[in-house]
Amino acid sequence: MPLPQRFSLLVLGQGSTGLEVVSWAVDHLGDRVTSVTVYGGAQSAPTERTRELEGAGVRFAYGTEDIEGAYDICVASPGISEFSEFFRNASAACGEIMGEPEFAWRLSPERWCAITGTNGKTTVTSLTNELLRASGLASVAVGNIGNAAIHEVDRRAEGEWFVAELSSYQIATTAELHPRVAILLNITPDHLAWHRTHENYALAKIDLFRNMDESDLAIVNVEDEGIAAFADRVYVPGRRVLKLGLADAGGAHAAFVRDGHLVVRIDGRETALVRADELKIAGDHNVLNALAAAAAALACGASPEGVRAGLAAFAPLPHRVEPVGEVEGVRYINDSKATNTDAVEKALSAFSDTRVILLLGGSDKGTPLTDFMEVVAARAAAVVCFGAARERFRSALSEASGAAEIDIAEADDLRDAVDVARSLAQRGDVVLLSPACASFDEFSGFEERGDAFRAYVAELSAQEA
Repeated sequence: MPLPQRFSLLVLGQGSTGLEVVSWAVDHLGDRVTSVTVYGGAQSAPTERTRELEGAGVRFAYGTEDIEGAYDICVASPGISEFSEFFRNASAACGEIMGEPEFAWRLSPERWCAITGTNGKTTVTSLTNELLRASGLASVAVGNIGNAAIHEVDRRAEGEWFVAELSSYQIATTAELHPRVAILLNITPDHLAWHRTHENYALAKIDLFRNMDESDLAIVNVEDEGIAAFADRVYVPGRRVLKLGLADAGGAHAAFVRDGHLVVRIDGRETALVRADELKIAGDHNVLNALAAAAAALACGASPEGVRAGLAAFAPLPHRVEPVGEVEGVRYINDSKATNTDAVEKALSAFSDTRVILLLGGSDKGTPLTDFMEVVAARAAAVVCFGAARERFRSALSEASGAAEIDIAEADDLRDAVDVARSLAQRGDVVLLSPACASFDEFSGFEERGDAFRAYVAELSAQEA
């Protein structure tokens, strides 16, 4: 159902997403939008930006989650859980409530390619966008990657694709969003505080496919156990599914590796692409990411030549298994984005033939560690546990089978962890920052943590020179 020709708008939250929606609405006040009201939440207060918007005709309600008045449409920021009282209050006051991606799609529904999964979303979104551009197609990356779709709606070029990275929060607040191509990479437990249960979280991911049919293409990682647990919700009649894996899963639609080459098969027609060892992004998980992006790009109309060129040129993104330097013959890898255990396991698999000194820790998310530490003990040569989570992580690792064969150390903070890792490393080793934790005990986010790691490695490298 399209949005009304004219509507009153309520926005929940005054973070970056909420204010992007408000900025769009201000541009359409008196035209499409009759009024704009923002409830910032219980902890909200005026800022320089909100005062500017108030001057443009927006009404802000600060410091409360009790909604007064009635509104046609509400757009809720992704940090506000659909199970929260704030969300329920807004829903009762509005004709319809939705997230920003749904709102943007209702305004501009053509040519959406959407990507979700617990890990790998940003890499696949960036790569898909680059493959489309390498084929001469108009494309822009939007969504959870940092560029809200609503920001691009009014400036959208003719025939342009929106390649949208969507989180479980964003998908949970959609109803009619209909991507023509969509990717589900993996499902591992995460964001349980928002979704309340793992099943809610998983089904939110799978709901990306809700409105897709035989004319669309859903790309699914058949090797992921988390997805397989919900197979009956993924593989449903009338849905066209491409099976993604390192091996050929068969069928008319598949993406896989054959004789070292990436191959995509759509409607029975195969396209051979580059060799896996030509990719600049390391690890089997990145081979799967490349296959997913290639399949999506080809489904969107990219040329095989453009896809091959884009795959060969694509370099690691910041904070995602990113090489940041070498000191005394030891390579340093920044995987600060790995804030959950599944991401760390994937990063470790990229260095299966190398001694790894793993840096684990930060702000503890309370993730179960028993099975994870068995993997760590089997693959790492040494582990430095740091930050607020260090004691729990060290204790869990010490109880893993094989723990006696590896060095286990502790450090107060990230810089100290690097120093400890240097003392444990030898020429040819890798020091891998892949922390399995949030960063808020020391940093504002994973980006700042990764930047600090990169900067310290550069400092050590300069001292060596």
